[in-house]
Amino acid sequence: MDRRWADAPPGQRERAPGGRSVRAGQAGRTRPRVGIKDVAREAGVSLGTVSNVLNRPEVVAEATRSRVLEVIDSLGYVRAEGARQLRGWASRVVAVMVLDLANPFFTALASGVEQAAREADLGIMVCTGAYEPAVAARHLSLITSHQIRGAVLASGEGVGRTVAAFRRNAVPFVMADQNAPQPAACSVGIDDVAGGHAAVRHLIERSHRSIAYISGPDRLQQIRDRRRGALTAVNEAGLPSAALRELPCDALTVGAGKDAGHRLLGLPERPTAVFCANDLLALGVLQALYEAGLRVPEDIAVVGYDDIEFAASAVVPLTSVRRPAVAMGRQAGRLLIEDTADGAPHEHAHVVLQPELVVRRSTMAAPAR
Repeated sequence: MDRRWADAPPGQRERAPGGRSVRAGQAGRTRPRVGIKDVAREAGVSLGTVSNVLNRPEVVAEATRSRVLEVIDSLGYVRAEGARQLRGWASRVVAVMVLDLANPFFTALASGVEQAAREADLGIMVCTGAYEPAVAARHLSLITSHQIRGAVLASGEGVGRTVAAFRRNAVPFVMADQNAPQPAACSVGIDDVAGGHAAVRHLIERSHRSIAYISGPDRLQQIRDRRRGALTAVNEAGLPSAALRELPCDALTVGAGKDAGHRLLGLPERPTAVFCANDLLALGVLQALYEAGLRVPEDIAVVGYDDIEFAASAVVPLTSVRRPAVAMGRQAGRLLIEDTADGAPHEHAHVVLQPELVVRRSTMAAPAR
């Protein structure tokens, strides 16, 4: 603390950085905000140079830029975003709305958005639980009240309501993990029909003729697309559609997968392979099979979806369909930043990424005869 403030007699006033006066008795509690003028004066440069360091650092000589940054650090200067926005500046924060950060897929997607934001010297606000209308409304209220630059929407359920609300409030957005392009908005999705096809074709190539599909909530387009791809693989192999038996789940969690595994074990004719709509379901199925004393893949093969980090480290490494979550988030974030850049022409893009089957030990044995 400046000794002039701490040791001044009661009632005495001193001029504080930025030109404001502070009562000595209050100095320990209300240290004044450091302003851009203080930074410029301390660094011996103009206000414009400090502004360039903060907003266009590439136009400032390296030595000058380093000196200004050192002063910013020593003075503890923090730019006032609210004031910047009142003067017409774009917010330096973007948002990402996801279903559930407990699902590692959405954590990876948010990480990709954060990478794109960091490249552009922006911050990120992560909103979760956006499938609930009331929660989504609260998120939108925060985004609009703080004048967030825009949002990447990966909310899945209820996405139509969310899009309509964002349009009403004129908040820019990019759709992620969605293959239904919105007019006047960018989107980045994954071909889940191809992913479901690859998973079941792999099982058929391993001589499986009776396959269970452990699915999630049918209101999710991704679940329906994976089922469609799986049925296409069954039909292309000349098998009846009944060769794929669906066991639906109301959630995409390990607990729901374990429950589905118990239902699978209770079937009068147990399938020789299981295709799960995501890896969390597959991990739950593996738990149920392990507790029942069944061997994977010798007694029953298991394929997951998403290829989260835990898939490769499961007790039986899990064959899974990899969805490039980080790449999808990064691309969605870049499209949002391009779309909201001042004066930059932007053509809305609809990108569809391809999944990849990653084969591991959970499917590497032929079914028992």
